[in-house]
Amino acid sequence: MRIAIDRRKFLKLGAAAASAAAVLGPRAAHAAGTPLTMQAAWINDAEFAGYFVGIDNGLYTAEGLDLTYLPGGPDVIPESTIVAGKADLALTTPDTTVKAIVDQGAKFKIIGAQYQKNPIGIVSLASKPIKTPQDLVGKTLAVPPVNVISVEAMLKLNNIDKAQVNIVPYAYDPTPLIKGEIDASLDFTTNVPFTIKQAGPDAVSFLLYDFGFTIFNDTVVVTEETLKNKRKELVAWLRASRKGWEENLKDPNVYPPKFADTWFKGTGRTVDNEIYFNNAQKPLMETPAGIFSMSDEAIQKNIDALSQVGIKATKDMFDTSLLAEI
Repeated sequence: MRIAIDRRKFLKLGAAAASAAAVLGPRAAHAAGTPLTMQAAWINDAEFAGYFVGIDNGLYTAEGLDLTYLPGGPDVIPESTIVAGKADLALTTPDTTVKAIVDQGAKFKIIGAQYQKNPIGIVSLASKPIKTPQDLVGKTLAVPPVNVISVEAMLKLNNIDKAQVNIVPYAYDPTPLIKGEIDASLDFTTNVPFTIKQAGPDAVSFLLYDFGFTIFNDTVVVTEETLKNKRKELVAWLRASRKGWEENLKDPNVYPPKFADTWFKGTGRTVDNEIYFNNAQKPLMETPAGIFSMSDEAIQKNIDALSQVGIKATKDMFDTSLLAEI
């Protein structure tokens, strides 16, 4: 499970975060080609399966790239890796990236979006289901501190006074929910319901996206300098990555078992967990225009949603011209 961490100080933390990424270790598609490095947003799990397919199946090599893949983790801030020049592109959350552009003058461009719908949502037990924002009234909801503004925005969009919901801190552990100490938690809906089921009870969930907080996730971010100097390579990366995701999502049950002893080794996750994750993320990613696409309508939804949390995004922060080339 992954929730966005606080990246407000990422510019100052660039060197430290890049060092942490190096400790976690790169995985690379070593072959003749132009070097390109990507920084993932979290540890190796199904969230990044399409890239693993692309590497293992030689899709990046076929596009003339020698790709180095850097896994993320709890101490890795993706944006700071590209600021430090340790990666050419990074997968981020649009709120932190846009906030960095607005507040710190970061020279970033968003050139694609892996998730059309953000996987973050409200998880509860099926025995006491919370299926809509209105169901949260009078209930106790556990939320990581950095995500409180997102939840408050979702409540506001649904005409619910935040004082009507008892929001308490969350430490990314579903145990309090399983024990009935809280009524719901903010989690990755693609993963945590499976974790809860493994402990016994069934879980239900809904996305913040489906109730007004309409933002992308795992946005593909580059610096303006990289966009200028490595445009050809970035287009090639987008093309190969799209092919990798299309192959992976043909049947989400196929590839996770193949990665059990390679990409997924040592994560503490079961293969069944990754299969669940891979299936759950499919409808959040697919769109008629293709993986990574960002329609004008979708971009405007992001702008409108971010404005609800006081982040002023503009259309020029999103560059769709590379997608048009693939």
